[in-house]
Amino acid sequence: MKNTEVTQYLESLKTNGIVPGLFNIKGLCQKLGNPQDKLVFVHIAGTNGKGSVLAYVSTVLTCAGYKVGRYFSPSLQGYGENIQINGRPVSRKLFCESIEEVKEAADSMTAQGLAAPTLFETETAAAFLCFQKKACDIVVLETGMGGREDATNLINTTKVAVLTSISMDHMKFLGNSLEEIAAQKAGIIKKGCFVVTAVRDEKISNVIESEALKNQCPVTKTGAALKVKYGLERQKFTYETGGGVRFEGLEISRAGQYQIENAVLAVETIEKLSLCGYPVSEKQLRKGLLETIWPGRFQIASKKPLFILDGAHNEDAAKKLAQSIRFYFTNKRIIYIMGMLRDKEIEKVVAETYLYAEQVITVTPPDNPRAMAALELAQAVKGYHPHVTAAGSLEEAVEMAYLLAAKDDVIISFGSLSYMGRILDILERRQKCNGERQTGIQRRKA
Repeated sequence: MKNTEVTQYLESLKTNGIVPGLFNIKGLCQKLGNPQDKLVFVHIAGTNGKGSVLAYVSTVLTCAGYKVGRYFSPSLQGYGENIQINGRPVSRKLFCESIEEVKEAADSMTAQGLAAPTLFETETAAAFLCFQKKACDIVVLETGMGGREDATNLINTTKVAVLTSISMDHMKFLGNSLEEIAAQKAGIIKKGCFVVTAVRDEKISNVIESEALKNQCPVTKTGAALKVKYGLERQKFTYETGGGVRFEGLEISRAGQYQIENAVLAVETIEKLSLCGYPVSEKQLRKGLLETIWPGRFQIASKKPLFILDGAHNEDAAKKLAQSIRFYFTNKRIIYIMGMLRDKEIEKVVAETYLYAEQVITVTPPDNPRAMAALELAQAVKGYHPHVTAAGSLEEAVEMAYLLAAKDDVIISFGSLSYMGRILDILERRQKCNGERQTGIQRRKA
């Protein structure tokens, strides 16, 4: 299949929607020779922070000399960008070949009267194929939604199961209580693997520990970072692991107060991997943490004015975004660009964030059947904030924001991660057209 054919095929799968369960992905991978069984994994589930932890862990392992596959969702820059080896997307040739193989297997399934795989199941199977073909030493894998019935949970060779913060999200599929949602996410725990978690809530912890006990898995809870020094360009902290190893003055280049917690979770994960035969030196750990880049998570995309991208799309993430705004931008004039999917906690996200904006510009996340229209979102925001404008396109929203902002102001684009890649592209084009110096534009790379 050619690149255009692959894109058309994947676009056609969007109509299949979201179908929790492992039946389809099992059948699909069985026809492909079960490539996932030839790989080993770090598997990450949780409501917020999965992508950042994945980025830290995979970058550290790459710095340690391993061939590291990583798979995440959503993709910010188009199909195939979310299937990476050592921080770079796999080649278009490999991606297209893998999708073609998956399509053949899917066609065979539908010919037998079985349901057609979803887009996520297709991409997940293709990711396993790519990593197996390239003989990755280890794969860092992020769940798409939930855990127990997520397509990524087909795997049985998990070395470390990582559980980030857990809060209310995807209630239609995962349950209406934190305990029900936690039970779904804890479903990634496999017999005998290490479990590392940042969860503090006692009820949620009990769910995780019960699942771990059932699978004879030791559980490590992250401790508190010490001597923390926050900043927009660099942040520093000291941490002592559950194994008693103390690291003084670890540094990360990601902004956002919550990134310290994500980095701590990654440090604990790396320590457990060393017990599984994947040693990492302190020098490699420090280098990997500092070099980690992860667009769309409180990312400084441009300067003067500061342009921040953040994928805050649920209540917990909105609270963390608000916390960072208060910490970094007190007394700053702030303009929002906001786009949401209609199945998210829109009222709660608005309620947590509206206070800090002088102006809110709403957008419709493009090419997503779950997107809330800009006008509809504007109406929801108007219940909290008087200064709201619905933009006709992402380009219009960016230009409006720049017209409203002075050099010392801050523009924050947040909500669904699905449109952050488009915003990055618009900023790059804008800077090239204006002859501006390229500052802060960062792609996913190790």
